[in-house]
Amino acid sequence: MAAAFSFAQTVLFSKTSLSLRTNALKSLTFCLPFSSSSAALASDKPHSKKWRQPVTSALELGGVKIAKDDVLRDDPTNNVPDTIFAKLGMQLHRRDQHPLGILKNAIYEYFDTNYSNKFDKFDDLCPLVSVKENFDDVLVPADHVSRSYNDTYYVDSQTVLRCHTSAHQAELLRRGHTHFLVTGDVYRRDSIDSTHYPVFHQMEGVRVFSPEDWAASGTDATSYVAEDLKKCLEGLARHLFGAVEMRWVDTYFPFTNPSFELEIFFQEKWLEVLGCGVTEQEILKRSGKTGNVAWAFGLGLERLAMVLFDIPDIRLFWSTDERFTSQFLKGQLGVKFKPYSKYPPCYKDVSFWISESFTENNLCEVVREVAGDLAEEVQLIDNFTNKKGMTSHCYRIAYRSMERSLTDEEINKLQGTVRELVESKLKVVLR
Repeated sequence: MAAAFSFAQTVLFSKTSLSLRTNALKSLTFCLPFSSSSAALASDKPHSKKWRQPVTSALELGGVKIAKDDVLRDDPTNNVPDTIFAKLGMQLHRRDQHPLGILKNAIYEYFDTNYSNKFDKFDDLCPLVSVKENFDDVLVPADHVSRSYNDTYYVDSQTVLRCHTSAHQAELLRRGHTHFLVTGDVYRRDSIDSTHYPVFHQMEGVRVFSPEDWAASGTDATSYVAEDLKKCLEGLARHLFGAVEMRWVDTYFPFTNPSFELEIFFQEKWLEVLGCGVTEQEILKRSGKTGNVAWAFGLGLERLAMVLFDIPDIRLFWSTDERFTSQFLKGQLGVKFKPYSKYPPCYKDVSFWISESFTENNLCEVVREVAGDLAEEVQLIDNFTNKKGMTSHCYRIAYRSMERSLTDEEINKLQGTVRELVESKLKVVLR
């Protein structure tokens, strides 16, 4: 549930999963790339369409073979860009010498040690899931903002790139798993800055209890499970961060009740570590667990790794520069990153009259499509409405490479392309 909790903390509660069945993925469901078609940008709601599975092809994810045409479809509801497709299959969390893999393995170590290897581990499930798995199975309301094309990557109206690892929870429960951890890459259309990226990684944990587990406790099932959850996660926080001060904050997630966030006092400030709670009975009931109670948690690996390894920019996790990759070794949690470059940023502004369908996420998708990881930040610096009721936005784009100096010529070329695509794709009027 780690994914769902992380998802809920930004939009909702995180739960990602694509069908575990190798043959269940004949069509892609939750991947929202930037569509070359304006139809996907003009509407926030997908059209009704029957779920279908992708055809067999080249890239293999979780035992499912997927071709580029399976994801980048000529479909009016498809909004997945090439830049997002290029990240499929990279699985940074499965690399033992990568900060995300090191962190994942440290969490595995905690659960293996404290729960005698009871937790089943899944880190290779296909990120293409159905809308039902990504939203309905974890009780995300039908009108929730997270379902919109502005927030989610849709392959077609019934298939997305998972927004959270909780998308796999319902099927794992139906398959009879009672203790499990799910780790994977998740996808969300988002802003551009040092802590946000359209692809990141989550871990979710679930534990199911039977009546005999709480019968002798003298407390009700919900209280017993909530107490067990807090004890487990406080231990995990100490395992990762040492003897830190902690506090629990009551919150709301649609898939758990009660719901909590765990914060720790680390490096002189309170840091939100994860979201969690006692699983809603409706989720268990749908999965055939009518007499059970469960807890679930979700966490974002990048969020914690940036703190533990002192990594200042989320783009660095995708770097193949040896000056970055050589700094980390298997099993060495918390090695502090040593910056190897301080190339200056280059700032360019773009101003335009917005349309009713304009969203900042769509703008960021255009910038990423053109500049990729050279785009460091997109920030609204000015806006006003004139006497005719027309609204103008001015955005400042920061371009910076973490590996080399950028030339004026290449930045001007990038900015020129951004301006062209902003006008043509977003239906705005440049100023």
